[in-house]
Amino acid sequence: MWFVQPKQDYVAQMPWKHADETAIMSWQIRARNYNIFVANILFCVLFVVCLISAYLSSFVGVSLLSKAFIGGGMFVFLILIAMSMTHQTSILVYRFTAQSAEVCSWKPQMDSVKPFLKWSAIILMPIVLVLILMDPSLLITSLGPLAMGFAAWMMGSSKGYQEMARGSRHEEIDWTKTEHIKVWRKRSMIALTYQWKPFKRNSSYRPRTHLLYCLPEELDDRIQFFKEHLPNAEYEEGKIDIP
Repeated sequence: MWFVQPKQDYVAQMPWKHADETAIMSWQIRARNYNIFVANILFCVLFVVCLISAYLSSFVGVSLLSKAFIGGGMFVFLILIAMSMTHQTSILVYRFTAQSAEVCSWKPQMDSVKPFLKWSAIILMPIVLVLILMDPSLLITSLGPLAMGFAAWMMGSSKGYQEMARGSRHEEIDWTKTEHIKVWRKRSMIALTYQWKPFKRNSSYRPRTHLLYCLPEELDDRIQFFKEHLPNAEYEEGKIDIP
């Protein structure tokens, strides 16, 4: 479930540039804000790679128990890495005023990866030690919890890495200049297109499109809002190209 409204109210917490202006519309959503078709194809390829890698790694073990533990552990470890690459989500928070609009977005995975790795290492290490006592050939399995613990420590000690991994962004939208509104109901998306100058001097106007992600049950309310406040904008429904 990628389009789930976060329980925490982020709207009031964001560092809005135009906080002095009264908000006439705001919402937040957790979404996969990229081309999910390409991402899903990549995941299928990586899934096969994970299966092959897990099968080959199982030959490291000596007994049937060690083979199953190493192969299964390798598959789980690799599939989690694959999903972190292809199924990332972002939290997007929108705030519209009569004159301006802003959107803050970031990837929340970083906030949960560190504690997951930390507690996984803490829980798995005693289990691995018991298995090693039962079968010394399983000594190599201790590398898994140790690697998780080391990765959690690195994430906690590097502020620059945290900011990069979270992918935090803050954008402003000249939504009152919107000339074209396009809606893609399949993904509950709205695209606002208007003319803008990338530079104040020596540059010409060019079209700029902002993609807005909505909850399916709120999409019609968002459409009605833009129709009312942008009566002169052309309205269209259809597939929206996502980079």
